[in-house]
Amino acid sequence: MAKKASTRTANPALLKPVQPDAVLAAVVGSTAQPRSEITKKIWDYIKKHGLQDAKNKRNINADDKLKALFGGKSSATMFELAKYVSQHVS
Repeated sequence: MAKKASTRTANPALLKPVQPDAVLAAVVGSTAQPRSEITKKIWDYIKKHGLQDAKNKRNINADDKLKALFGGKSSATMFELAKYVSQHVS
């Protein structure tokens, strides 16, 4: 008996473009884009500027733009990233 192939579809809510506010737009740009693309651009920014903590790779050290995104905190974990992004999109 052959196994049926899994037909997994992406969540349409995650594919819907969202509009970043001015704080988030400073990092990812001001055009509306899906959350996945916003997260990818934030990670590109973090890597480009060397903001990932050397000892604990899960931590992100904030520069001025990310500090505004993180609500004034000087660092955040990668798991908190989605929470902060949600606060800056509409």
